[in-house]
Amino acid sequence: MKTVIALVVALGLAACGGTQVLKPKAGTSLPPKPEFAASVPTPDQLMTADDQARPQRNDELLLQSEKRRDDKFDLPPLS
Repeated sequence: MKTVIALVVALGLAACGGTQVLKPKAGTSLPPKPEFAASVPTPDQLMTADDQARPQRNDELLLQSEKRRDDKFDLPPLS
């Protein structure tokens, strides 16, 4: 019985997500146009992250181990 209740609650919470088009509240407007932009960005454009906010992943593999260079600041602790 507890499993059924937990399943119903989980499905109810999963159904809470809104799928409506984003628009400003009544009486408010979108943020002002950026200084150098040609037009006011749409809500979809505001919700899309640019390349600087989400950089591409670097999948460079280390094919061969390399010895570390000597670190002159890697000193033993003082006694």
